[in-house]
Amino acid sequence: MIIENTGLNGVKSELHHLDESAEKVGFVRWQWEYYRATYDLKLEDHVNGNEYFLRINTRAVEGKLESPHAVLDIEAVYIGRATFPHGMEYESPIPQAIMNTATQRIEQLKQLLA
Repeated sequence: MIIENTGLNGVKSELHHLDESAEKVGFVRWQWEYYRATYDLKLEDHVNGNEYFLRINTRAVEGKLESPHAVLDIEAVYIGRATFPHGMEYESPIPQAIMNTATQRIEQLKQLLA
């Protein structure tokens, strides 16, 4: 599920600052290549045992990701449920407690990037 109106879409940041800020909030840069990077935050629902990932897609608009000074543009923020063995399902409803945590982390990241 794409999360609309996060205030993060279109935000630009140098790679080293985005990495540092995202890490402070709990995100990890998992998938990346020369021009794209994905930041993931794992959220666990202890009530039903499901795992959810808050994911932020970025694209380099200046330089390549091998440079800490590359400038990344945040393109989309979305959340999905992890499926076995290593997939994501984006159509299931997200529990309110998970959405509340996701919203808090998005706000924290937005403040760090401001």
